[in-house]
Amino acid sequence: MQTAIGGSERIAAIHDYEESVQAQTWNNEGKLNGEVLKRTRWITPNYLRLDQVGPDDTYVLYFDGKSGWEILPDKSVLPLVGGELKFAQKYLFGLRLKLWLADRDSRYLVESLAKNVIRISDKNDETNKLDITLDPVSSLPVKQMDGSTETRLEQWSAVQGVQFPHLLSMIKDGATVAVIHVNKIELDRDLKVDELGKKPQDLKPVM
Repeated sequence: MQTAIGGSERIAAIHDYEESVQAQTWNNEGKLNGEVLKRTRWITPNYLRLDQVGPDDTYVLYFDGKSGWEILPDKSVLPLVGGELKFAQKYLFGLRLKLWLADRDSRYLVESLAKNVIRISDKNDETNKLDITLDPVSSLPVKQMDGSTETRLEQWSAVQGVQFPHLLSMIKDGATVAVIHVNKIELDRDLKVDELGKKPQDLKPVM
């Protein structure tokens, strides 16, 4: 898998990552919620910033791997605790650039349950685990299973020699809940931790 994506050394050399996506989401009854815009920034090893605008889930989140803060739709600023801290920890666990190098990180347990299937578990939280299914020809990931949610990974193309999926479909209990189009991926822009950790003056997501 690492070779197909671009090689473990090339993946490991990535210092920072930025991704902007546009998504359509549906509720449990199959009704369209509307459009979601999301900007993800990450600096190795564990600095994460999320800015999201959506009909029901607009927020800003910063996490340094241990603690952080979030800005809610009403512009209240809160420390990450409880379920919100767990959300940030799970998000960081599932970040693609970290999953792709799981064999290099002592936090992860990597197993193979079947041919072309990799299970990656979190040694710090047994509820964090997912199964990655590889294409038998290309060895690129085609599907991820996280509990009852399946994510299909399509339209792979290279950014600076590293392959990324540019179309993702999330399916839960047989119903599509999100279709995500990746508009932009940028690597090694020399992002700064101070930049990620800076709260916007207007307390709105920075898109």
